[in-house]
Amino acid sequence: MSELPAEIDLDRERKEILNAFRGLLRSHKDRSKEDTRRIRKAFDVALDAHKEMRRKSGEPYIYHPIAVARICAEEMGLGTTAIVCALLHDTVEDTHITLDDIEDLFGSKNRLIIDGLTKIPEVFDQNASIQAENFRKMILTISDDIRVVLIKLADRLHNMRTLGSMRYDKQVKIASETKFLYAPLAHRLGLYSVKSELEDLAFRYTESKVYTEIQDKLSSSQDARKRFIRKFTQPIREALLREGYNFKIKVRTKSISSIWRKMQKKGIPFEEVYDIFAIRIILDTPVELEKSDSWRIYSIVTDFYQPSPDRLRDWISTPRANGYESLHITVMSPIGKWIEVQIRSKRMDEIAEKGIAAHYRYKESKTTESKFDRWVSEIRDLLENPDLNAMDFIDEFKLNLFRDEIYVFTPKGELRVLPNKATILDFAYDIHTDIGGSCIGAKVNNRLVPLSYQLDNGDQVEIITSSKQKPNEEWIRFVITARAKQKIKSSLKDARKVIAMDGREILERKFKQHNIRYSSENLSVLERFYKMPNATELYFMIAKGKIDLSKLREVENKNGVLHIEKRTVRKTRKNTDVYTKVDTKKDTILIGDDYKNIDYNLAICCNPIPGDSVFGFTTINDGIKIHRHTCPNAEHLQSKMAYRCIKATWKNTRLSERLADITIHGIDSLGMVNRLTEILSNEHNVNMKSISFDTNDGIFEGKMKVLVFDTEHLDQLMYKFEQVEGVQRVERKP
Repeated sequence: MSELPAEIDLDRERKEILNAFRGLLRSHKDRSKEDTRRIRKAFDVALDAHKEMRRKSGEPYIYHPIAVARICAEEMGLGTTAIVCALLHDTVEDTHITLDDIEDLFGSKNRLIIDGLTKIPEVFDQNASIQAENFRKMILTISDDIRVVLIKLADRLHNMRTLGSMRYDKQVKIASETKFLYAPLAHRLGLYSVKSELEDLAFRYTESKVYTEIQDKLSSSQDARKRFIRKFTQPIREALLREGYNFKIKVRTKSISSIWRKMQKKGIPFEEVYDIFAIRIILDTPVELEKSDSWRIYSIVTDFYQPSPDRLRDWISTPRANGYESLHITVMSPIGKWIEVQIRSKRMDEIAEKGIAAHYRYKESKTTESKFDRWVSEIRDLLENPDLNAMDFIDEFKLNLFRDEIYVFTPKGELRVLPNKATILDFAYDIHTDIGGSCIGAKVNNRLVPLSYQLDNGDQVEIITSSKQKPNEEWIRFVITARAKQKIKSSLKDARKVIAMDGREILERKFKQHNIRYSSENLSVLERFYKMPNATELYFMIAKGKIDLSKLREVENKNGVLHIEKRTVRKTRKNTDVYTKVDTKKDTILIGDDYKNIDYNLAICCNPIPGDSVFGFTTINDGIKIHRHTCPNAEHLQSKMAYRCIKATWKNTRLSERLADITIHGIDSLGMVNRLTEILSNEHNVNMKSISFDTNDGIFEGKMKVLVFDTEHLDQLMYKFEQVEGVQRVERKP
């Protein structure tokens, strides 16, 4: 929030605010008079509460809640309660309004939702991520009211749309957090348009150069794409009209971040990404005819274009776990390029765009509701684990978000949806905790397999159990679902407690033997003496015979009270000093100059060089590490541990040479290696640390480690390589 600017036309602003509010009302088409009254009341309360507040951009703060409410209504299809709560979502956190006020004015349901949307106070120590705690609190409310999460996603979407007015380091931090948590959450809730936009907006700030390049290429090829689409869809359109179908044909262009992921995963340039766009055929047909009509359209499309059997995806017969339904086929176009065609009903399209929010309208979709309820129950299992701190919760929660799915069957033919690479143990715990805990193996398609066996699509699984079986530490490595991991850890902890009880009895007998009082103070002394984190661990290690209780004689015993001399514990490498000296909000490391007598080094995971966009990360024992913003670890560090990240920039003067990894792809020819090494030695005077070339069927991949001064130096070198005949692509390792 910012101060009130000096010269503002308040009358004009008031008119613009009212126009924005009227736009919100227009976006909620199915409202009654009572709905309008409730929304107007919420608007008046929010307007008054936020009247002195402004956003970083200088505009009145009220624009933000209005925009969030409009996203809820227009883009998610939510109703009056969500709109009211969206208008009020920041009042409790930022103004004099309390939760009791909300309940008095708008009722208990609205209070519950706004409580879920209100951040927790920042009272955690420096080793806890406040954002992780906020996220956990929001997820707590999933099983109470899903609208909390949907409004939070709308809030994050508007914040990302207006991120341009924030400082660069804030932009990167918020963008990383969005990519790490909120985009996967939108995906899991079936909000594909929200998910794609969040990913693209995050990508715009974390990889601005690549984002601009792909955006420019999409813009320059737009006219050619439109001509091709008109020609491709014309025969399909005419055939559908002859058959009497009521339909629309839309074109979905792949998001920029998805295009980049495909380029990275396949190791191909933009020009070779075949599914830049997809043709979407949307039928207006009754629910009972959706499946049969979709397959008839499939038949019509494949009359004109040859399909690829390997790329057929039938998500109508078996919808995804988040409710997504559609029939996807990939066909060969007349110009020799593969084109994806998506066939779905109007109902399926709304669910695909608006996700779980759309299910409130389509109550007949029992399959979808039950699948979503199942996911909610998995989240509830996570939340019921009292030992899971916020950071662990985020890690476990992420396991349930961004995974491809497989479909497997029980012996009676019941369909189960599991993440890709799920094992026998994941399947057993998915059925029931007791079955998972007693599983000794399984029959997959009538063949005996071990616990660690990874399941495939269509497998039929019969779990074999034994009353003598108990979970062990190794099982954690065999599972990938959050539910299974949490249940195994819980069982192991319970077993540990039983063993610890034996250890406690042993210790009590020893205390009596040495006339030592059994008290919490004496236990604390023993924990320090034996370097144990807590009493349970102390008991456990005693029961396992890992602690030598004969050493009790070394502890001073005064009338049954234990004492140990205070020894000066040497601090590990200026650890505490680093935290106290660094101000992550205000400080900037100027790489090349001394920084408060604190060691900082360039991270070896991404090898930053002068010119790279970088940040510093305060480690536990190793000073500060400088990472590139495009480092594979950057998203994790900036989203989960932003409180340990610090701004960093390069000194203007050239520093010493730095290591950079380059990969070159192309067509193999005689003398290729010589031509590339000539550029290195003669034209740029670049030192080469290592070089390796692999060839396969006339295609080569060369990997080089070179020493360069900065990004400009590296770009010039890569440009020279690209000019060599036969070289198709040159890239720097992320």
